[in-house]
Amino acid sequence: MRFFLASLALVPSSSSPSATAFVVPSSSSTTAAAAKTATTSLDASKCGNYDYDVIIIGCGVGGQGAALHSRSQELSTAIFSSNDVGGTCVNCGCVPSKALLAASGRRVREMRATEHLGEFGIKDIILAPGSIPFVPPGVTVDEKTVYTSDGALELQSVPQWVAIIGSGYIVLEFSDVYTALSSEVTFIEALPNIMPTFDREIAKQAERLLIRDRPIDYRTGVFASEVTPGIPGVKPVTIKMIDAKTKEHVETLEVDAAMVATGCVPNTANMGLESAGIETSRGFVAVNPQMRVMTKHGDEGVVIPNLYCIGDANGKMMLVHAASAQGISAIENICGRSHTVNHDAIPAACFTHPEIAIVGPTEEQAIERAAKEGWTLGKSQGSFRANSKALAELEGNGMAKVLYNKESGKVVVVDIIGFHTTDLIQECANAVAAGTTVQELSMMVHTHPTLCEVLDEAFKGAVGMSAH
Repeated sequence: MRFFLASLALVPSSSSPSATAFVVPSSSSTTAAAAKTATTSLDASKCGNYDYDVIIIGCGVGGQGAALHSRSQELSTAIFSSNDVGGTCVNCGCVPSKALLAASGRRVREMRATEHLGEFGIKDIILAPGSIPFVPPGVTVDEKTVYTSDGALELQSVPQWVAIIGSGYIVLEFSDVYTALSSEVTFIEALPNIMPTFDREIAKQAERLLIRDRPIDYRTGVFASEVTPGIPGVKPVTIKMIDAKTKEHVETLEVDAAMVATGCVPNTANMGLESAGIETSRGFVAVNPQMRVMTKHGDEGVVIPNLYCIGDANGKMMLVHAASAQGISAIENICGRSHTVNHDAIPAACFTHPEIAIVGPTEEQAIERAAKEGWTLGKSQGSFRANSKALAELEGNGMAKVLYNKESGKVVVVDIIGFHTTDLIQECANAVAAGTTVQELSMMVHTHPTLCEVLDEAFKGAVGMSAH
């Protein structure tokens, strides 16, 4: 059986004599119009060969039944319909209503029935509610002139001057977009330094490459204590700022728009976790390395059987690929195959121009870890300025930093800023995950001319070799 989707029209008589044609009129047509045209086509065919043996006007369950039976009788058939295939029953009648009945009337009642749960129950439960943007006290969001990262994706115009509260990954990415579109940008950061979660050396490089030569300025050590939406072209957004330590008023800004990018909070507020004996910390659910939910954070927490929590809600690492890895890990543990996620081997990326990519802790954190665990931290670097592919692309700015355990040779941290670094970081993440040493990496051949030779330079430098 062949189906043709087209505007209402006669189908040439050269069509297969046993075919069924399905013709749908334009959205403005009606079934009555379809009937009129179909009748006209019948009249026009009286003097010659028939286009079809049967024409069916309407494509509900009845019309489909007639069409299928006519096809079984080897009659050529055309169906005309002004709406969706299936008619009332399939699209807005008996079938959807039965789906609602099955979902709510049956499934919900079963989930509430103690007897049913006692007899059948559920093999295991995985909590994956995700997170929502955090809006600080005093900030009024209208998602038009004062907005979160959600609203930033639906703006109707580009603001001339936008203030962004925060200075993390999302802030850098959106400031890249805004400045490319000729906006002026102001960061408002409560901590003493912008990009406070970044490795300090990478943060300095980022400030040089992503901020200094662009229409971006910033305020540090201040809170946006009160943010009031404006009216585009009529009234500005007002931002009152106070000193982060003294809480005294220091400045009021009037801008075209304000973006709130102060991180996310777990979407666990209305899940009834407390009634299940689960204590949260700022909404985050405690889990053990196997993603099993604990009754509370810390050593006093006890595992709750058959309950898991993955993604942003557990606060381990608020990245989408981390959530995916945790979900896979939870299923592995449910299936009886013990598994834990190595979060040190999960990379993070900032898709600015140039890009930033990281795997492992910051250098400051790595120094502390080495001192605590009794090993020596080694450091090596590679440069985009010495890379032929980067120079050919006029993208010579940037560097790669490799931190490693001098005793074992294992890679601990890799930070890269430069051209296409979000693609380069996976080799490093794999090395951390597999426990590959800088000695092994230094002898691996990297394609020439490619950007990955920046890493080759760093790996070879770690063992006293020169990259050629």
